[in-house]
Amino acid sequence: MLKSTVAKSYEMDSELKEEIPVHEEFVLCSGAETQVLKCGPWTDFFYDQSVKRPKLLIFIIPGNPGFAGFYVPFAKALYSLTNRRFPVWIISHAGHVLAPKDKKILKTSEDSNAQEIKDIYGLNGQIEHKLAFLRTHVPKDMKLVLIGHSIGSYFTLQMLKRVPDLPVIRAYLLCPTIERMSESPNGRIATPLLCWFRYVLYATGYLLFKPCPEKIKSFIIKRGLQVMNLENEFSPLNLLEPFCLANVAYLGGQEMMEVVKRDDEAIKEHLCKLTFYYSTIDSWCPKEYYEDIKKDFPEGDIRLCEKNIPHAFNIHFNQEMADMIVDSLKDVLSKM
Repeated sequence: MLKSTVAKSYEMDSELKEEIPVHEEFVLCSGAETQVLKCGPWTDFFYDQSVKRPKLLIFIIPGNPGFAGFYVPFAKALYSLTNRRFPVWIISHAGHVLAPKDKKILKTSEDSNAQEIKDIYGLNGQIEHKLAFLRTHVPKDMKLVLIGHSIGSYFTLQMLKRVPDLPVIRAYLLCPTIERMSESPNGRIATPLLCWFRYVLYATGYLLFKPCPEKIKSFIIKRGLQVMNLENEFSPLNLLEPFCLANVAYLGGQEMMEVVKRDDEAIKEHLCKLTFYYSTIDSWCPKEYYEDIKKDFPEGDIRLCEKNIPHAFNIHFNQEMADMIVDSLKDVLSKM
């Protein structure tokens, strides 16, 4: 039986999460080195015969910036609440995290034969990147729970549309930026910066951080995390890496230009698998977006947060979001 999300002790959960091991891998996926963080003892579903293969994988797709490390507390909360029965993986976006010089990049024969994805750092390429990873690293008979945050929600919806036979039992779209991004309050500010002044941002990032020693970058990032009261066991040095910053801005610019009209066809086709979760204080997808989709799909599982959880829930509201997800999954997971 799953833990009761009502009666559990938050203090006990915190202690449990501290003990949960997180395995970091860098894999070559369609030509792009890709960071994957894994909660659970399972590291290779295809070739490791020493462990019993789980029946389900919980797969987290970040927002932008796509740093998997920012979602580790959330992944630990999910893993703990499911009694550590199912692995929880987080994938970074292509080009957003670079492997340290001493880190081995794993390759598979399937990926070596795969075609490189056109414009892999762009919006379409990032979607294909996630599908390529699932093809080469997750057996076809393994059930999936997809969790997309922000633009990760858009990726998740498009993945279902492009590969309808993905064995997804549930997909959670958290603070979903799936429409009218440039019209949102934040979008009106971000669009000029990301679309018109992108190259100024590139040049500024390169001039500021390219000559900056690693020790100084590390100090700046650690201080920033301390100010936000955010712990991160995987130091995100790539936050100040010009190549990664450029890819973050490039993806952001495409989001503003291309994430315009809600894909009602995809939503209608997969509505029975989808859970939408909107925040009441979200300047990327304001409350009116929730009201519109709720009106158009009244039969859907479309929720409005009642706890004032912000768009960036993964900074301080990991437990609350994990509670919601596991509570809605408990009947399904108890049968697996």
